Amino acid sequence: MSKKSNKAQAEQPELNPEAIQSDHAQENKAEESEKTSQNNDPEHSSESSLEESLAQEKDRYLRLFAEFENYKRRTSKERIELFKTASHDVMVALLPVLDDFDRAIKELEKADDAMFEGVTLIRNKFFETLKQKGLALIETQAGTTFDADQHEAITQIPAPSEDMKGKIIDVIEKGYTLGEKIIRYPKVVIGQ
Repeated sequence: MSKKSNKAQAEQPELNPEAIQSDHAQENKAEESEKTSQNNDPEHSSESSLEESLAQEKDRYLRLFAEFENYKRRTSKERIELFKTASHDVMVALLPVLDDFDRAIKELEKADDAMFEGVTLIRNKFFETLKQKGLALIETQAGTTFDADQHEAITQIPAPSEDMKGKIIDVIEKGYTLGEKIIRYPKVVIGQ
């Protein structure tokens, strides 16, 4: 053989089948010991259970936080609604007093001028105070078309003319709103 081929053979390690098998056996033993140590390793199993526990707690925290945010939104809406309608009961209780003022003014128009002016001033001051708190009169006049969403029909009478059918003939009691909510519908008589 030539010198070159001898050198190449000398540089190549000898491939001994028994050495290869022993190397593979050592690698397999190392892998198996790693697997058994992982399975028997209490640190590894506790770590995975801790990670699961952490994930559950994070999920619980997020749900609790979302529930709290919904609670805050709901209570703030309720509080705003309460402030808007807090005077509702008081306003409803004062509406008959306002009606009594209107009746008194109607009767006093026929009699004494000084008393008429005094009662009118008191009524206007009273109504302006209620108006500042959100009370508003629903404008209803005879001759307008009856609207079941805005009016309460007390009775129907035969219409005095053909064009008054389905329209308001007379307003018996005024209606009022508090903010955007109707607290008393105007009571009307409609033509048939």
